[in-house]
Amino acid sequence: MSVQSLRALIFGEVLFDHFPDGTSVLGGAPFNVAWHLQAFGLSPLLISRIGNDAAGQQVRASMLQWGMDVSGLQHDESHPTGRVEVSFSHGEPHYEIVEQCAYDFIDAGELPDLAGTPWLLYHGSLALRQATSAQALTRVRQQTSAAQFLDINLRTPWWSQALLRPLLQQARWIKLNSDELQQLLPDFCNEEARIAAVMQHEPDYLLLTRGARGATAICADGSRHTVQPGEKATLVDTVGAGDAFCSVLITGLTRRWPVPLTLSRAQAFASEVVGIRGATTDNKDFYNNIIESWEKQDHQHV
Repeated sequence: MSVQSLRALIFGEVLFDHFPDGTSVLGGAPFNVAWHLQAFGLSPLLISRIGNDAAGQQVRASMLQWGMDVSGLQHDESHPTGRVEVSFSHGEPHYEIVEQCAYDFIDAGELPDLAGTPWLLYHGSLALRQATSAQALTRVRQQTSAAQFLDINLRTPWWSQALLRPLLQQARWIKLNSDELQQLLPDFCNEEARIAAVMQHEPDYLLLTRGARGATAICADGSRHTVQPGEKATLVDTVGAGDAFCSVLITGLTRRWPVPLTLSRAQAFASEVVGIRGATTDNKDFYNNIIESWEKQDHQHV
C-alpha cells in the first residue's frame, strides 16, 4: 500500500498539563500530534475520551475551533478528563499522571466507522494502562489493518515489557528516546545491541531521539540518518518536543518525503516548539511559518 494515500488515525490520551505557575495547557502526546497534523493540513482522526466536565467541554471546543474531526471523541459520564501535574528539575519536565481518567476507558463499542479508509495508525502506550482502552485499540487494529506508528513514551509505572513487546512486533515505525531504549532493554550491554534487538522486529525504521544531541533514524535497509538541532534563541520548556517530532515524521510518511529531509524538518519543528509554553499553540502564524519554510525548500529543489 502506498503510504501517500494514508490518513492519520491517532489513538490515545487527551489531557491538560498543569504547570507550577498555575497555568494549564491542553495536551497528551496523541492529542498534540493530531493538533499539529491538523495545522499541517492532514485532517487526522483522533480517537480519545473526555469527561462530562468543564475540561472536556474545552477539549471539544478547542478541537472544533481548530477545524478537527471530533467523530472519534467519546464522552464519559463517570471519569474526568485527563490531567497531568508537570514539574521541572534542571529544565527537564516530570509528570504526575492522574489515574482513572476518561481516556483510560476508550470504548470499543463507541468507535466511529473506520472501514473503507486506508489509515496510518499512531499510538503510544500510556492510554493502554487500562484494559478497556487496550481492547479498543485492538478493535481498531482489527477493523483497519492499519500501518502502525508506535511512539514509546515510558511513564513509570504505566508500562511493562509484556505490554510493549507485542506493540513493537506490530509497528512499522518506532520512535523512542535514548533513555527509553535503555529502560526498555536493560539487559543488553550497549546501545548498538539494544538497537539491533528492536530492529529484529523488522520496522521500516527506528527513530532514536537524543535531546540536545539530535536524532537518528535506523532504517530497515541498514542506512542511518542523523540530524542535529540548530541553535534556538529561546527555551521556554521541552514539553511536547517529541510529539512535535512525531507529527513531522507522520507528515513526511504521508507525503513521501525522503527520510533525511523528514528528519531535518522534524528537528527544526521540535526546536520551534520548545520556544512556546506547552506542546501546542492556536497561533496559526506559528504553523504557517513552518509550512512556508517547507514550500520554499521544495521550490528550491524543483
